[in-house]
Amino acid sequence: MGMKDQFQDKAERMQQQGKQRAEQAKDQIQNRDRRREEDEMDPSSRRREAEDRFEQRRDNA
Repeated sequence: MGMKDQFQDKAERMQQQGKQRAEQAKDQIQNRDRRREEDEMDPSSRRREAEDRFEQRRDNA
């Protein structure tokens, strides 16, 4: 395998890795947005969890 082939193979691998990283980042953003939308639709669940944690801390004190 010549140097040209090695460089070409490395460039292709790097390009593929870049595509994979971009896809992963896109998925993470979509998941974050989905969780945010769910929280906005049901804000009472987050408030209830916070209140439960506060009461547990107060009871343990």
